Amino acid sequence: MERLDRDRLVEEALDRAGGDDLGADTWQEGLDRLLGALHEEARLHELGVEVAAGAIVDYLANRAGITAYRTAHPEVAERAIERPIFIVGQPRTGTTILFDLLALDPALRAPLTWEVDRPLPPPDPATRDHDPRIEEVDAVLAMADLVVPGFTAFHPMGARLAQECVRITGGDFRSMIFDVQFRVPSYNRWLLHEADLAPAYAWHRQYLQHLEALEPEGQQWLLKSPGHLWSLDALAAEHPDAIVVQTHRDPIKVITSVSALYAHLRRMTTDDPDLPEIARQLVDDIFLGLDRGLDARARGVIAPERIVDVQFRDFVADPIATVQQVYAALGRDLAPEAEGRMRAFLAEHPGDGGGGGTRYRFADTGLDGDALRQRAAPYQEAMGVASEPIV
Repeated sequence: MERLDRDRLVEEALDRAGGDDLGADTWQEGLDRLLGALHEEARLHELGVEVAAGAIVDYLANRAGITAYRTAHPEVAERAIERPIFIVGQPRTGTTILFDLLALDPALRAPLTWEVDRPLPPPDPATRDHDPRIEEVDAVLAMADLVVPGFTAFHPMGARLAQECVRITGGDFRSMIFDVQFRVPSYNRWLLHEADLAPAYAWHRQYLQHLEALEPEGQQWLLKSPGHLWSLDALAAEHPDAIVVQTHRDPIKVITSVSALYAHLRRMTTDDPDLPEIARQLVDDIFLGLDRGLDARARGVIAPERIVDVQFRDFVADPIATVQQVYAALGRDLAPEAEGRMRAFLAEHPGDGGGGGTRYRFADTGLDGDALRQRAAPYQEAMGVASEPIV
């Protein structure tokens, strides 16, 4: 596929950025592995090739632009990222809605989708609420439901909504975002078992420094990605004062829901997303993340007093009460203004309690429920996670 030629993509990105510096060369290994998997494994259709090429060029162009801005404004590198709050936990465990709610608190600074997708120039506080890039990004996001009808029912999107860290670490090409979008098993194995993730977190810090470059210092960042659970050592090495909020849900329900999500999303790039194949891979990946999370706790990678646990069932039953408990654990006060914003958001986005089995069925995965229940038992017992019906 000539469209996915490495040199062509890099040249296109640098032309767009108007520069020739992509910073530290850590991006190269991940990009090469990703391109190899896209060529050999992804089974891309014509639109899928364009989606992949466009995403790669976007990541590279943003990387070049941020690097150029940093070179022109070296003081940005001195900005401290202190006590960032990371929401972690498996996908489909309430991380997104919890992130959206906490991001409504003016006392916290979350990276918004339009800022992550269009970071150049850095957001200006004076125009942040009506920057023209907001409409541009919303127009792009609206295409998702046209190409894959019903996708936003799985995962709401919007330019003003908070954005996940996987979209930031994608700029170093060490990110789980690519396995979500494309069938790239060899890249996924490299990422989870071989890759050094320290460069991804270094780039992540640079991105945050860039986004707040025009803002007062001393803000507390609110961040989120399920992917952090697989790499808590790298996260803690880059942010030794980080606070972790981990959501918990029955892993079997997680595997069922994520399998359906991946299969639905990959329709944007391939004609034949194989849900059972996706589910088999996710069994290994999901339990790897859970095991690593438990191991990191046992080793004290994150100090116990800087970990807050949230049970999915409690959050669904009473989101505001759960948020209040999170704030209490963090030693923060939930201001009436912030709570009011959160209640209004919930009224506008009632959700469906995580799907409730209406969009996905365990039977579609082809997995053995009894075997999975045995495999999930150590995690569920350790973290007090209730089992949900397998439907």
